[in-house]
Amino acid sequence: MAFDVDGARRVVGRILDDRLEVWRDSAGRADDRLDERTGKLVASKPDEVLIWDGLGAVMPLGRPAITEPLGSAVAKEPPTTDYQAVLPVQAPELRPDDVVRVAGSVRPSGPRDPQLVGRRFRVSDKAIGTYSVVRIVRVQVID
Repeated sequence: MAFDVDGARRVVGRILDDRLEVWRDSAGRADDRLDERTGKLVASKPDEVLIWDGLGAVMPLGRPAITEPLGSAVAKEPPTTDYQAVLPVQAPELRPDDVVRVAGSVRPSGPRDPQLVGRRFRVSDKAIGTYSVVRIVRVQVID
């Protein structure tokens, strides 16, 4: 008996409201050169290839739970630069150093986080998890 995931796909599909692009450097860092003034590797030519675009979501990793404080206790969460990208399982498997760009939003009320539109993120882990309807990868802000 096959498990029907159509209901889960519809529910999860509602959060996939960012228009995402995934870019891959076809030669990796092998063709980059060192800029001796800045100490950074610079791509020798624009060699990134668009490997996927579609609906997904980029959101902070591990959102804090909404709970009432106990007495006068204060809990502080350390700041994080880690985000997670949620992609449909039909999206190709991502590799470390792939770049995810938030190209826009299809939310009727506007983007969930307007500051993310136009930002680029580097894939830092192959995958946090793959489920019946989505794939989640950890990404970090790169600009």
